[in-house]
Formats: sequence, C-alpha cells, structure tokens
Amino acid sequence: MSACKSEAKRDEIARLLSILEINTKENRLPKKEKLQTLEALKSTITSAEDAALFAQEGVETLCFYAFESSDLEDVSSRVALKCIANILLLESRTRQTFVQEGNAIKDSQEHELLCSRILFLLTYDTTYNFDNLFDDFSLADKIHENISLEAEQMDINPASNSASPLGWAPLTETLKLLFNLTSFYPHRIPAFDRTISPILVILKTIHLQTPVLQSPLTQLINALLNLDLLGKEPRTAQHSKFSSFFPHSDPNTNISRLITILDTAVRTIREELLETTAIPLITLLRHTYDLAPLSVKTHMQSTLLPSNEERAQPLGKTDTLASCLLRLSTSAVAPNLREGISSFLFEISDKDATSFVRNVGYGFAAGYLMTHNLPVPDNTLKSEDESEDLGGRLTTINGKEINPVTGQRRDMEPEDPGPEMTDEEKEREAERLFVLFERLKATRFVNVVNPVEQAVQEGRFEEVD
Repeated sequence: MSACKSEAKRDEIARLLSILEINTKENRLPKKEKLQTLEALKSTITSAEDAALFAQEGVETLCFYAFESSDLEDVSSRVALKCIANILLLESRTRQTFVQEGNAIKDSQEHELLCSRILFLLTYDTTYNFDNLFDDFSLADKIHENISLEAEQMDINPASNSASPLGWAPLTETLKLLFNLTSFYPHRIPAFDRTISPILVILKTIHLQTPVLQSPLTQLINALLNLDLLGKEPRTAQHSKFSSFFPHSDPNTNISRLITILDTAVRTIREELLETTAIPLITLLRHTYDLAPLSVKTHMQSTLLPSNEERAQPLGKTDTLASCLLRLSTSAVAPNLREGISSFLFEISDKDATSFVRNVGYGFAAGYLMTHNLPVPDNTLKSEDESEDLGGRLTTINGKEINPVTGQRRDMEPEDPGPEMTDEEKEREAERLFVLFERLKATRFVNVVNPVEQAVQEGRFEEVD
C-alpha cells in the first residue's frame, strides 16, 4: 500500500510539472489555474524523496514562475518561491542544480523572506560564488535595506513586535543569511559596517520574549558575532574605541542590553538548554570586552563579578547575576557553557590568575586554571621584586581579610561550634593522614610529598619525649 501511494505521488508531481512546463512555452494557462497548479505542487512536496524528483528541468520550470514577474501582488510567484525553498531544504543536491542555471543571481527584494531563505540554503552544498551577488546585484545593500526598514518601523512604533504581516520570519531569514555570508566571505564584512546600527536598534527595542533566547533575538546576536563592532567610525586619540556599538553619548547602552538578556536567560532557562542557546551571547560579550573602552570594561566588571556585599556569604550563594554565573561555571550537564563562562570571568579579570582567584575564589577558579595549565597562585607569593604582596591581593579586599577558597570575609564566617581536638586526637589524625599520603604516593598517578617526610628533610621535625 505504501509503495502504491509513493508511486501515485510521483505520478502526480510529474503531471503537475508537465502542465507548468508546457505553459512556459505556450503561456495559455489562466492565472487562477496556474496558481492552483502551483499550490497543489507545493502541498505535494513533503519529503526528501519528493524533492529528489525535481531534475534540472523541474527546478528550471519553478524558477520561471518564481522570477517571471516583479508584481508585488503576484501570488503565483510567491508560491513558486515557496516550492523552491522547500525543495532546496529537503534535498541538498537540488541546490547545485539551482545555481548552475544562474538562478541564484535573480534575487528579488519584494520577497525578502523566501529569497533570503533560498540564498541561505545556497550557502551550503553548492559551488556558487556569492561575490557575484555582492558586485553585480548589491546584495549587501539589499540586506542592509531590509534590516534598516525593520529598525525604522520599530523606532517609530516600539510597541510593535514586527511591522511585517509574517512576523519576525523575514528578518530572521535575512539575519541568518547575513551570518553565513560574513562567515564564508570574511572579506565582505566591511560591506556590512553600516548595518550594525539598525541591528542594534532592533536589539535594544525588541520586546524580550519567554524564553528569551529565541528568534529573532538569537539571530541578532549571531549577526553581530562576525561584524567589525568598531566599524569605520572616525577614531580620535581621545575616543579611539567609540563606535556605533560604543556610542560616545552612552558607551554602556548596548553592553547593558546584552547583560540584561544574559541575566534573564540564566534565571529562566534550564542548564541543558543554555548549553546550546547561550554560547553565542557569551561569546559576543567576550568579544566586546576585548574591544571596549576602559569605562565599559569597568562597568562589565562591576556587573558580572561578585561585589563586596556578596562576600558576607561564600561566593555563589546569593541571587545576583554574578552568583548565577559562578554556579553555572561548575555545571556538570553543560560543559561548553561551563567553559565559556569560566573563560569569560577569567578574561574580565584581566587574564590574571591572581585577580581571577581574588574575584571568584579558589573553589571556582582552580579547575579552570588547572585545565588550562595556568599556575594556581599561592597566597604566600610575592612579586619578583617583592614590591607587591600577591598573597595580600588574595586574602584581603578593602582592608577586610577574606577566605581565598570561598571568597567570604573572615569576620562573616560562622564560628566553629565543635570542641578543640585533644593531643591524642591530633596524633591519630596525623597518623591517618600520613598513611593516606603514602598510599597516594604509591599510586604514582600524583606526585605528592608527605608533609611529615618534608618536615624531616627540612629539619623542622623534632622528637618529643
């Protein structure tokens, strides 16, 4: 029965294509019947097997109907474009057939959603060179115009989610195309310098949905990843790092928006989902920190690193964004997120191991430092010229002594309610530790020195009568 249905479907696709192909030569098909035939064909294409039936002639026939008219009201053109988009999505081999006939250069601004989707699909599994579209058909300008139009509408009516009757779908497809083009054609990135501003307008104006990391917000973030955020803005000695992303009037505005999005995400999305959705946002924040003026870096540090007030408890115990990030930096179910956050916190600690430990405590810092072969600072170290007490940097903040492991202020730590160990208990504990160290040393997996053995070698061991 299934085989009969598949054969009937193949026959129906062949019949519909035959009607459309004959009409490309005779042009006798009434508009209504042409539309009905295309609609029937679109509803028939539901699997990769269906799409594979479109040989070169079938793709060429659909392209004829997709691009024959520039009339905005031509519904048949849009339906043909939908057929093409479905075919290219379902069967990658048809993409090369599409570009071999020169169809990819017939871009149409009137059908932003469908043309962006088709061009996006053509960035995969084809030999098409998009440089032709950049040079001969102003592809960068058309992408800029589409994004700018959306930004202008939102600027006029911020309460509106999208001016398009199709919602965010056209903008989403355009942003996906922009990301792929800047990834595969990095020499074309300067062509999109002016597009950064409208992207930022949308990013700052768009209503944050639930969950927050969804289209088109994720595509806006992705689009910024490859762009030159310092752009071609004039750079004076005084404002060398101010640009459309760091406007001189308020250089923190875009960073604050990204941090707000991050704060919302880590509080409302499960760790497993953050593993796949939050990495681009964290990557963008890391990238912007490297580019940011000093005032913006200071703002990011004060917002993302634990404050002095949080040190009344062990770090990571409060409900602040900094504590949420610290807890995620040790996540067992999201290794990429864990690595991304730890790297970010290390970078905003000026990539200095001592500052990193001081900011987040040994407990959160040690794992990252060891896996990246970075020396874990000793709280008794001094700088080479002994002019700076590095240990003091680890154990003291604003004149208050802190626990370098937990980051908590010593004067806020709870008192130990237990009684002091007797001399006999101390002796038994020392013997137990001695045996444990000897066993660990015998495994040869870890190079350790028994503290008792070290004390004897250094002459610090004394016999007591």
